Amino acid sequence: MNLEQIIKNTIIQKAEAIGFDEFMNLALYYPAKGYYSGGRQKFGEQGDFITAPETSDLFGFCLARQCAQVLSGEDDILEFGAGSGILAAQTLFELGRLNKLPKTYYILELSAELQQRQKDTINKALPELMDRVVWLNTLPEHFSGVVIANEVLDAMPAKRLIYQAEGFKELGVDCQDDVLVWQEKSPYSNDKMHLPTNIRQGYTTEVNERAMAWIESLGEIMDKGLVLLIDYGMGRDEYFHPQRDAGTLRCYYQHKASENPFKHIGEQDITTSVNFSDIANQASRSGFAVTGYATQAMFLISLGIDSYLLVEKDEKKRANLAQQVKQLVLPSAMGESFKVLALTKDMQVKLQGFKEQDLSHKL
Repeated sequence: MNLEQIIKNTIIQKAEAIGFDEFMNLALYYPAKGYYSGGRQKFGEQGDFITAPETSDLFGFCLARQCAQVLSGEDDILEFGAGSGILAAQTLFELGRLNKLPKTYYILELSAELQQRQKDTINKALPELMDRVVWLNTLPEHFSGVVIANEVLDAMPAKRLIYQAEGFKELGVDCQDDVLVWQEKSPYSNDKMHLPTNIRQGYTTEVNERAMAWIESLGEIMDKGLVLLIDYGMGRDEYFHPQRDAGTLRCYYQHKASENPFKHIGEQDITTSVNFSDIANQASRSGFAVTGYATQAMFLISLGIDSYLLVEKDEKKRANLAQQVKQLVLPSAMGESFKVLALTKDMQVKLQGFKEQDLSHKL
């Protein structure tokens, strides 16, 4: 049975519309059939989208410089949802060069297929460091060191809301005449979520309660360290701009974007942008200090991404690196739409990645 039919049967059995977060969870993570749990090629030119680490090794090298600032030799790194494993390989390579390797590099990855791909990537690039890499299926009970989550929050199942005369209602997914359709559910309220006011009827947006719960869980296990969240998103004012009246839901299939989650189920990525203000508020409630917030461009520039160009003697390689840097930092590419949020716990440090820009006050 295909995944679309499984989802339809789930709705029919419940005899009511399911929340969009439940639909998104099934579409992305249903065992062996969901987008992330199935065997499709997802990352890179052969996949559906290209991430920053797939664009250039320099992304991971700069991230490693930020990790190196706070790693003591007794600390670990924990990466969530490590994709193809390329970011782990880049980070470990550069940390080795800086003599700042973590004791253990943990990867929390639920997909067996992606775990294998990550093992292959790291083993091919750094066979001598394989014994430092440990895969997890659940959060450790305690953790000290650096947590990395690159494009993780946007893949967490979100709720969809629509504004009507009486306030916000949850938008669910129903099955009518064997077709998946949007369906209004009950009124929505959650004290932790700051929702917009003075908006027109029909205004649609998303809230991500699961991302908030994830931050809360991190707060519970983390004794000391730094959390780096890299994702596309924005602060609350921009997220809930009156003109952003169709929300931030996006689907990616073979590098083409759409807003229809009911097509290519299990074969397309489904994402929503990150409301970094909500994440920062939850982080403060969970015992973290918000230590930095910047565009990806300014974060990488602060960490000296240009210095890698300066040391490259080969002209052809340098020209190639320059193109990669443009992709990572230009506003028209990834530079402005992606942000980096840093959270710390029991750590007094002025992070190098926010030397040129810190927009924390705008959250």
